[in-house]
Amino acid sequence: MPAVVVFIIFVICLVIAIPVSISLGIVSVLPGAFDASFTAGGTYVIRSMLGGLDSFPLLAVPMFVLSGIIMARGGISRKLFDVFAFFMGKRTAGMPCAVIVTCLFYGAISGSAPATVAAVGSMTIPILTEMGYDKTFSTAVVAVAGGLGVIIPPSIPFIMYGMASGASVSDLFLAGIIPGLLISALLMFYAVYYCKKNGENQEKKQKMVGVLHEKGLLHVLKDSFFALLSPVIILGCIYSGVASPTEAAVISVFYALAVSMIVYRSITVKDIWAIMVEAIRTYTPILFILAASVAFSRVLTLMQVPQAVSAWILEHFTSPVLLLLVINVFLLLVGMVMDTTPAILILTPILLPIVTEIGVNPVHFGVIMVVNLAIGFVTPPIGVNLFVAGSLTELPIMEIAKKAMPMIVYFLAALLVITFVPAVSLALL
Repeated sequence: MPAVVVFIIFVICLVIAIPVSISLGIVSVLPGAFDASFTAGGTYVIRSMLGGLDSFPLLAVPMFVLSGIIMARGGISRKLFDVFAFFMGKRTAGMPCAVIVTCLFYGAISGSAPATVAAVGSMTIPILTEMGYDKTFSTAVVAVAGGLGVIIPPSIPFIMYGMASGASVSDLFLAGIIPGLLISALLMFYAVYYCKKNGENQEKKQKMVGVLHEKGLLHVLKDSFFALLSPVIILGCIYSGVASPTEAAVISVFYALAVSMIVYRSITVKDIWAIMVEAIRTYTPILFILAASVAFSRVLTLMQVPQAVSAWILEHFTSPVLLLLVINVFLLLVGMVMDTTPAILILTPILLPIVTEIGVNPVHFGVIMVVNLAIGFVTPPIGVNLFVAGSLTELPIMEIAKKAMPMIVYFLAALLVITFVPAVSLALL
């Protein structure tokens, strides 16, 4: 069966709303079903699905999911927001900027964009709305800034890319720090511009920040100390060599439990069962998608699709600049219609040989790919962050997307810098 037909069937399955994991499973068995001589039969596909899950680095994903849920239930996001609001709240756009920085830090805890939007948005959107900020703008800020959750380490998509490419996950985590800071700075710049243009309710803002200042700096820092320490412990364990990313993920779970149950006492033993159930419900769909993606990528390799695509692209696009622009546009389109996990696992074996041929570092390309797909979190029709943020506020998805569009433009500007200035990603390696 020709590879083009396989991809057409895959797109049709997605269009008619067949779940991604099932769609991937269908197109994985089709080549063997229509051609008895093809190596990848049904048994091979099932073996590939099970073998793809047998990965030590992959264990970090459910652990970071569980850690993020514990910290969300434990009110960690509120502690982070309070300390940033204390320092930034009185300035122009101080509160929206505090939300962006909170997303930045919470992303360094959860490793997931939707989890960041849910945890930070459920707490900050009502606060911003109460202070007089436009509800749609507040929701859009959280939805877009939530994308930082997959760029700032630890990042679940970076773990997936490392598994698919063989690149060091620790190096990928390091490479995501400066791009994440760059994007957050651009988002804050836009927030300042928006607030200067549309104005702020100074009375309500001063009242909110005044409550924090009445508590005093030492009280706010003391209350937020263990929340701020979370990313330091997680990343410190990785880069000091004490633990691998997978082991650090397990440490983050026990740290989150200890802080939430003993320090803040926001979680009791009775809550643990509900947290475990939520974590399993969150991770299980990822697990099925992951297994099917691994099988599909192996089938594509046997069909020599990566080699064919690589040869065609390198033949028609000889300029490295043009080639990278084409790949960026392609990844942006993919991010609009496909979830991050299958996109990374399917496309990495196809695109990585192409970019390495023109001298792009695999770690640098991993950052390019993840930033592209992070933009997909806030672009219709899939836009997971938009749906999560919309569920928190009951606003129409397209209204949020329209308000988020200027911020997406800044995100795209950062993407161009990251793509053509490799030092942004590789400076810390």
